[in-house]
Amino acid sequence: QHPEKIHNVVEKKDFRKKLRSQLTPAEATLWKMLKGSSLESRKFRRQHSVGIYILDFYCPEERLAIELDGASHDGPLAELHDIKRGRYLREQGIKVIRFENDFVFKEPAILLTRITASFGWWKASQKLPS
Repeated sequence: QHPEKIHNVVEKKDFRKKLRSQLTPAEATLWKMLKGSSLESRKFRRQHSVGIYILDFYCPEERLAIELDGASHDGPLAELHDIKRGRYLREQGIKVIRFENDFVFKEPAILLTRITASFGWWKASQKLPS
C-alpha cells in the first residue's frame, strides 16, 4: 500500500484528456475492442496515469497496462525510458504488456488472446511460495 496518490493525479488531468482526444489509429482501434468492459467484462481506462507516467490502457482489476509502441519507442533513449518506466510500474504491482502498433491491425484476435492470457497474473503471483 502506498500512502500517496499515484493513480490519475490531478496535475496530469488536462494532459490525459488531451491524449484521449488525440488517440493514434492503433490506440483508437484497440479502444474499440476494450471499451465498455467488452473483453471478458474487464474495465479498461485510456491514458491512465501512474506516478509520472501515462499508460495507453490500464485495467485496475487486473493491474495490467497495455502499451502500444510506434516509432516514438525506437532508439536508445526511448529504450532507456521504457526500461525505467517498466521498472517503476512493476514496483507498483503493475504488469505491462507491449505490442507494436501494426499488430493491432494485422493480428487483432491474437492480440486479444495475449491480453486475456495475462488476466489473473496478479492473483497467481500471490500464490507463489517466497
